Amino acid sequence: MEWASVPSPIGPLGVAADGASVTGIRFAGPPPGPLVRTPVLDLVAEQLAEYFAGSRTDFTLPLAPPAGSAFDRAIWAAIAAIPYGETATYGALAAQVGQPDAARAVGVACHRNPVPIVVACHRVVGAGGKLVGFGGGLPRKRFLLELEARVWIEQTFKSGSPT
Repeated sequence: MEWASVPSPIGPLGVAADGASVTGIRFAGPPPGPLVRTPVLDLVAEQLAEYFAGSRTDFTLPLAPPAGSAFDRAIWAAIAAIPYGETATYGALAAQVGQPDAARAVGVACHRNPVPIVVACHRVVGAGGKLVGFGGGLPRKRFLLELEARVWIEQTFKSGSPT
């Protein structure tokens, strides 16, 4: 596993790769040990910088197949389908994967998400849009949601087609 530290407005991010694929992103920065630069880690750093600058609304990164239960993988796929600048509730995702009473399990799957920001678990909110539960902390979740809302509004009105 190769690690790099990527600066961001929400603190240094630890980014891991296995050579050709991204395997993880940590809000706490990289673990102790040597940091490296590889083409895939440079690509992640570039795309994250673009995301935080508001010029990237989706990621085109080679992601390693995530380890997790079938439920976890189903939730991560559902999270990946939430459009930029939008949110979904834990309950709605639970229902979407056929487990309508599993909202808490959705929260656990979000916490296990190996590539937050890229698979945007910050877009998952509580009932009524309440900001709850986020492995990176609620201030980071709020920052990411506000960033996406601002960029979405700017892009929508710049294109002249508010919806």
